[in-house]
Amino acid sequence: MSPFFAEFFGTAIIIVFGGGVVANVLLDKTKGNNSGWIVITFGWAVGVFTGVLIAAPYSGAHLNPAVTLALVLANKFSLSLLPLYVSAQILGAMFGAFLVWLAYKKHFDATADGDSKLAVFCTAPNIRSYWYNVLTEIIGTYVLAMAVLYMAKPDVGLGALNALPVALVVLGLGLSLGGPTGYAINPARDLGPRIMHFFLPIPMKRDSDWKYSWVPILGPLLGAAIAAGMFVLFGA
Repeated sequence: MSPFFAEFFGTAIIIVFGGGVVANVLLDKTKGNNSGWIVITFGWAVGVFTGVLIAAPYSGAHLNPAVTLALVLANKFSLSLLPLYVSAQILGAMFGAFLVWLAYKKHFDATADGDSKLAVFCTAPNIRSYWYNVLTEIIGTYVLAMAVLYMAKPDVGLGALNALPVALVVLGLGLSLGGPTGYAINPARDLGPRIMHFFLPIPMKRDSDWKYSWVPILGPLLGAAIAAGMFVLFGA
């Protein structure tokens, strides 16, 4: 498998599990309706585990533009490959969101609340204060990027044996820091599905909240850059 398709399918798998568990919890008439935040965080963690396990032998399993940026800035990955990886991640996230919509099509049709439908695709803060929301995303992604930098193989990324450790980091981040913003910690995870929400024929949907969309892009990228800088200065 080429690195492009490894990043594409690995990121799609994350969204199938992550978006799927949100749909199961929030949409009407599902088996898991109202099963809560812990169920959501476990779904995302298993998605990360599975995506990393699949993609690691072929691409290093970045599956996140913030992770790719951190590896580039820490001199663990080639800058020339960054556009290839990021485009694969965004397209993979879009494809994963499409599969979630297809699987839950009847439940999207049966749900009247537009906010719940949007939440299947992308994040939103419970208290909207943009720069504090950015700060939350910076902190969460900083922790994720630092963990990945210490686990990453030289010049590649995550190996298959690190699928479980990185999944546990994501689980912990969701449980500990996910409350304010829904812990995007991944620009592709938020932007790709948000684009799909905009285009898909979802009945009674609300707008795609583009006025917030820059937060889960800027915050994770800044968090990753800070982690890479500290890694180079103090921990490499």
